[in-house]
Amino acid sequence: MTSTGEVDQRAKGKLAGPLLWLATASVGVVAGVFYAFAISVMPGLAKTDDKAFIDSMQNINRSIENGAFGSAFLGSFIFTGAAAIIENRMGRRAAARWIIASLLLYVVGVAITMGINIPLNQKLEAAGAPANIADLAAVRAAFEDPWNSAHLARTVACVLALGCLGRALWLHGRAERADGLLPR
Repeated sequence: MTSTGEVDQRAKGKLAGPLLWLATASVGVVAGVFYAFAISVMPGLAKTDDKAFIDSMQNINRSIENGAFGSAFLGSFIFTGAAAIIENRMGRRAAARWIIASLLLYVVGVAITMGINIPLNQKLEAAGAPANIADLAAVRAAFEDPWNSAHLARTVACVLALGCLGRALWLHGRAERADGLLPR
């Protein structure tokens, strides 16, 4: 006969792994998008003229506002927070600490996005169509370097958040094996 506590612990155990994997996957998607921008998209756009740069960034900013990216962006926060709560409630403090570290780093990335990148995107959009902008170079200058600096910071934060989740996954697996839930 199993007690209610054992059943509750077993239910949490079945939820902990999938939540941690979802957190890792969603943070990985966001970190990957940011990383790809940092190493390919922005360096490629840096080689274009002012009109092409502004037109491309306006189109990219409109395109990134979609359900797929939005789900990963929001899901990262939700899954990581839920995984931290479950691991902590299961007494897996080491894994929970790494998940919390990931969540804090991810929040830094979100704060940079909301506080710097999105306002710059909105300002660039408000400048209007590139064909109607009188001083393309000034609009680009006001956007490009500040956006890239903030983008680099949020990329680093999200990649570090992903690394923390990798460590949490390893600790989670060790705890699962110790609890007899996974083969040794």
